[in-house]
Amino acid sequence: MSLHIMTRDGAKARARQLRAEAAAAGTSLSHSKALERVAVELGYRDWNTASARLSNRPEAPCQLGDRVSGLYLKQTFEGRVHAIRELAGGMGYEVTLHFDTPVDVVEFDSFSALRQRVTATVDANGVSWAKTSDGQSHLVLQDVLNGIV
Repeated sequence: MSLHIMTRDGAKARARQLRAEAAAAGTSLSHSKALERVAVELGYRDWNTASARLSNRPEAPCQLGDRVSGLYLKQTFEGRVHAIRELAGGMGYEVTLHFDTPVDVVEFDSFSALRQRVTATVDANGVSWAKTSDGQSHLVLQDVLNGIV
């Protein structure tokens, strides 16, 4: 399971979801046990560690200079955040990425158009609002690769 929880509030919401799932299955799960499970799902040792780390994380999906990976026009990439700016009080972010390896933005076999630097508007989860004709987001930031956990 891949969770993209970036804040303490998000982790608490996930704990409530786990409790509701347990209740629906006829099992009792305390809130503290649910928080501990969420911490483990997120890769932390315990809830106290997760809570401390999540409270210090910025609200933006990434920061200037971060190494990131994800999907751009349905193709995987790794790269660096070249620029980021907050839009409308945190309702979105304009992010410019520089890919390690250029990404072909054309699906046709007869020709290619490679891009190494792109700018997109994303939400707080790192998912762009712009979509391809088949409904896929143009950009999805999946992981920050800085190695900080």
